[in-house]
Amino acid sequence: MNPTPSKRLNLSVQYACNREGLPLRADFVKWARAGLVGGGEVTIRLVDADEGRTLNNEYRGKDYATNVLSFPYDTEPLVTGDLVICPSVVAREAAEQNKPLTAHYAHLTVHGMLHLQGWDHENDDDAQAMEDEEREILAALGYPDPYAV
Repeated sequence: MNPTPSKRLNLSVQYACNREGLPLRADFVKWARAGLVGGGEVTIRLVDADEGRTLNNEYRGKDYATNVLSFPYDTEPLVTGDLVICPSVVAREAAEQNKPLTAHYAHLTVHGMLHLQGWDHENDDDAQAMEDEEREILAALGYPDPYAV
């Protein structure tokens, strides 16, 4: 008989930038847990634009800071990986899109957690499936549709 996989989330949050005004660890735990099936060991690192740009350039060949980067390591028996979030980009996007900042952080955390579990948006069908999953998770958390225009 196989033991039941753990549903525990071991989440580390690293504030590698100015922490003022950023969500609390408890917020990230709630959002990450909502986006996770089963258990996991995940680190969320909040970085300044310079570190975000360096990582995006090094790992994706794109020379700009992006909102969230996902670094999946394993999905079985636990999801393990890192998310790197750049608060200056998140704040800029939320303002440009007229979204509440907290809702945008929730969306990007859920989005990143889905990437750690193998979800992707490389083609239209996969993108639609991932967006639908994000909408459902965020609605359950009380957030509006992140893709509504």
